[in-house]
Amino acid sequence: MCLAVPGRVLGVEERDGTRMATVDFGGVVKEVCLEYLPDLEVGEYAIVHVGFALQRLDEESARRTLELFENLGMLQEEFGDPWEQAAQAGGEDLAREVRR
Repeated sequence: MCLAVPGRVLGVEERDGTRMATVDFGGVVKEVCLEYLPDLEVGEYAIVHVGFALQRLDEESARRTLELFENLGMLQEEFGDPWEQAAQAGGEDLAREVRR
């Protein structure tokens, strides 16, 4: 599943002519393209989807959404290690087969 996740801008730089940001998503830090929000600044929040900041968001809304995603396990699903997730899914499938 690909979520649009709120994140807080930690740093901004230009890389190869593209404005990029380091963004914190509740403890997970990723690089994000700012082409759609070129005036986004450090400390501001934005909704990010597939590596692009799409819309500004106020801090309270961002925190509530991140908390909800965390409680539902959606942050781990979105940002977790795909190899680990595949192994866990495979383990669940194997466990179902053994029970049959």
